[in-house]
Amino acid sequence: MFTNPEDEKVRAILAESRTVAVVGLSSKPDRDSYRVARFLQEHGYRIIPVNPALQGEVLGEKPYASLAEVPVPVDIVDIFRRAADVPPVVQAALPLKPKAVWLQLGIVNEEAAAAAAGAGIPVVMDRCIKIEHCKLMGDR
Repeated sequence: MFTNPEDEKVRAILAESRTVAVVGLSSKPDRDSYRVARFLQEHGYRIIPVNPALQGEVLGEKPYASLAEVPVPVDIVDIFRRAADVPPVVQAALPLKPKAVWLQLGIVNEEAAAAAAGAGIPVVMDRCIKIEHCKLMGDR
C-alpha cells in the first residue's frame, strides 16, 4: 500500500472524515482557503467557515466567528492562520475532539502540535489538505 506511515495516517484521516471546520476561510474566490474549501465540498466534505470577519454565507455555509460557536461535530479543524496565531486555535479545537488538527502548507507550530497530540488528537502540519487528498485519495 503506502510506504510512508505519515501518508497512511493522512489517508485514514481523510477517509474517515466528513466535516471540516476551515479556520481563516476567506470569502474571496482567489484565496487559497476558499479554493481548498470549495475543493473539499466538491469531494463530499461539509465545510464550516470559521472567521469573525465573515458576514454572510460562504460556499453556501453559515460562518462562525469561533470554533466554540460551531454547533455540529467537526472531524478536521483545518487552519489557515499564521503559525504564531495557531496555538489559541488549537486550544479552541481541543474541546471539539476532532479526528485531526490540520495546519496548511507552510504552517508549522510545534507548541500547538504538542498540545493537540497531548490531547490525543492527531496533527498534520505543513501539508495542504487539497494536495494530500489528490495524492492519497484519487477521485474519491
